[in-house]
Amino acid sequence: MSKSILIVEDEETLRDSIKRIFTKEGYSVEAVDSAEKGLALLEAGSYDVIISDIILPGMDGIEMLTKVREQIPDQLFIVVTAYASLDTSVKALRAGAYDYIMKPIIHEEIKQVVRNALKQKSLQTENVLLKREIAKEHDFSSIIGESPAILSILAEVRKVTDARSNVLLLGETGTGKELFARVIHHNSGRRDMPFVPINCSAIPENLLETELFGHLRGAFTGAVANKKGLLEEADGGTVFLDEIGDMSLPLQAKLLRVIEDQVIRPVGSTKGTKVDIRFITATNRDLRAAVRESAFREDLYYRINVISLQIPPLRERVDDIRSLVKHYLERYGHDLNKPVKEVSAQALEMLTRYPWPGNVRELQNVIERAIIIADNDLITPECLPEGIKGDGSFQEEVFDQKLTIEDYTKAFIVRYQKQFNEQQLAEKLGITRKSLWEKRKKWGIPRER
Repeated sequence: MSKSILIVEDEETLRDSIKRIFTKEGYSVEAVDSAEKGLALLEAGSYDVIISDIILPGMDGIEMLTKVREQIPDQLFIVVTAYASLDTSVKALRAGAYDYIMKPIIHEEIKQVVRNALKQKSLQTENVLLKREIAKEHDFSSIIGESPAILSILAEVRKVTDARSNVLLLGETGTGKELFARVIHHNSGRRDMPFVPINCSAIPENLLETELFGHLRGAFTGAVANKKGLLEEADGGTVFLDEIGDMSLPLQAKLLRVIEDQVIRPVGSTKGTKVDIRFITATNRDLRAAVRESAFREDLYYRINVISLQIPPLRERVDDIRSLVKHYLERYGHDLNKPVKEVSAQALEMLTRYPWPGNVRELQNVIERAIIIADNDLITPECLPEGIKGDGSFQEEVFDQKLTIEDYTKAFIVRYQKQFNEQQLAEKLGITRKSLWEKRKKWGIPRER
């Protein structure tokens, strides 16, 4: 569909000339000799671009621009001006005009200005659509589940979205802490500003400082140019610091100052830049214990822990597994262009009784793998990893055996050490991690890594 242009010019020769230029270019063009006639046409239809002279009989071009912008804030409006009225054209730009063109008009110049305007409008439209799509991906419905555990945490999330307070997300690896952080950001007043995720354990310690704060040219060997840090890039938005428990103590001190003062000082600089950042942090570590062991700053802990949310592990929301499986079937079936309609009753039973030490992230991987392996549109037990298919047989294996408590404990450790981390395994057995370590040593069971 051709783009439409409205020309408002009282000088007939120039009006006809501009109309011919754009008609030859394939545009749909209307041309009138006054602002009043132009506004009347706008009431009946719309135009991609309006080109108007500033000096017109009756209502001038700037007054028309003001009225148009009141009704259509994003309307592309280009003004035509003589050299003597250059100051007036500057006023037009301040009133919202996209650009101005000087008389006498050069054909290639006016065509290029219109092309640039339409290109910018197209990019703005794409950006709006992209933002809408992102917002849709991270609305509250993106957190799948109806279990009491997930409904409880969702109720808390709804309360904190618009607060300025920092949020600490706690939970095991794979529970979806970044998803919760994105939901908080995209449903807050900062939704149109940057969301910057930073994994503190994935960036080498010697690089993390300059990644966060940036640096000046010559601040250290290899700093050949100024570099803006991620914290400054996030100005006005939200920074998500994942695995903050792995951050070194010196860097914790610098982060604390940013949180307190909202001022960024690049490496090698004595001057700071004021920013407005909301911090959402996450960890699977026990930060209270880290504070007691002097591995994490107490003052920083209280700064990031204004609001804390405990994300439940998947084993505590078993009722959600069916909904999550359905969601990932649709998602990965679409991504892989291999639609799979359902999971067999036997396979679903295996999925619901499995303890999911890797939580939701592990379930995602299992469903993606199953879709790839499936021969048809049904996920069967044969599509599942061995660890999940065989998980339910442990009690059957030991039920008829006359095992002592120690024999049972030993068998349990050997069977489940690949599925649980040390803390989870100890909790399942009802013992401390120290006791677990002693039992491993006594029975010569190497720790799985």
